[in-house]
Amino acid sequence: MYITHIQNKNTMQILARSRLHALSISLLCISLLIIPSSANNPTPARRPPRQLSVNYYAKSCPNLDQLVASVTSQQFKESPVSGPATIRLFFHDCFVEGCDASILISTKPKEAEDNKDLRTEGFDTVHKAKALVESKCPGAVSCSDILAIAARDFVHLAGGPYYQVKKGRWDGKFSKSTTVANNIPRANSTVDELLNLFASKGLSLQDMVVLSGAHTIGFAHCKQFVGRLYNYRGTKRPDPEMDPRLLKALRMSCPQFGGGAGVVAPFDVTTPFLFDHAYYGNLEGKLGLLASDQGLALDPRTGPVVRLLGKDKERFFEWFAVAMEKMGSVGVKRGRRHGERRRDCTVHVS
Repeated sequence: MYITHIQNKNTMQILARSRLHALSISLLCISLLIIPSSANNPTPARRPPRQLSVNYYAKSCPNLDQLVASVTSQQFKESPVSGPATIRLFFHDCFVEGCDASILISTKPKEAEDNKDLRTEGFDTVHKAKALVESKCPGAVSCSDILAIAARDFVHLAGGPYYQVKKGRWDGKFSKSTTVANNIPRANSTVDELLNLFASKGLSLQDMVVLSGAHTIGFAHCKQFVGRLYNYRGTKRPDPEMDPRLLKALRMSCPQFGGGAGVVAPFDVTTPFLFDHAYYGNLEGKLGLLASDQGLALDPRTGPVVRLLGKDKERFFEWFAVAMEKMGSVGVKRGRRHGERRRDCTVHVS
């Protein structure tokens, strides 16, 4: 009986193993039937998106940087304001639709209130550079890459760092003025608002403070800071965080009511035409022009970065180059499905 029990148990184990073996063979047969099917009709592998590269135009337009430089250097000599105008143009372009030159399309983005103060010198620079590049490399180079290169050139021409510009952007197919307002920092933006906006573009707190340093050159119209002079945030008093000497000087040029529409003041009151780190020292001394700028020195999150960069120009230059590369990659369009290459930067390809 004991032996019979063992035999029955062994028999059951053998049957179980046999069934498992049969199941394994069945599954193997099914898999063998399936594998040839996919092998005969392979799913095409997706090509990874083409990344931006410094040498993107090495074959199609090898002298691109030199061609653009010949225009930017001449523009800087004839009209130094072309520098901050082009840098600002690049910022506005990248923040609204991504770095795709949609801001260059005639009328559409320019109709937006936040873009009406963009100086024509920035647009003129890109158009002249594009015309020269088209004469040498027809149909090869995007307007968005030319804008990125020109912005870098002006940073360097004004005394700032020279950094390599990665290329390969395509121009955007769409441009709407209605998308501008919610994507551009305002003169009275709070630090929280700035951090949220920059974060939405994939940029960090450090990037935000560093890129704000572009205000080391350039000018702002009275309407962008007049509230600080007379009625700061509805208090009917001037901003207490503005140096009294700066307040007095600005009030002489910007009256509270009427006049001053065409008057501008420098962001950097100490070295307005030099790309340096004086902007940060000015903020520490309550000499910031815009409320959004001065707020960076007051906020405990951004203040330490302001103080650090105010003491270290080389660090500012190094970080600025890195931040410009990051910003220059925001919303980049690649390929004909998502972009176009305009021969005329003001008109979409029909």
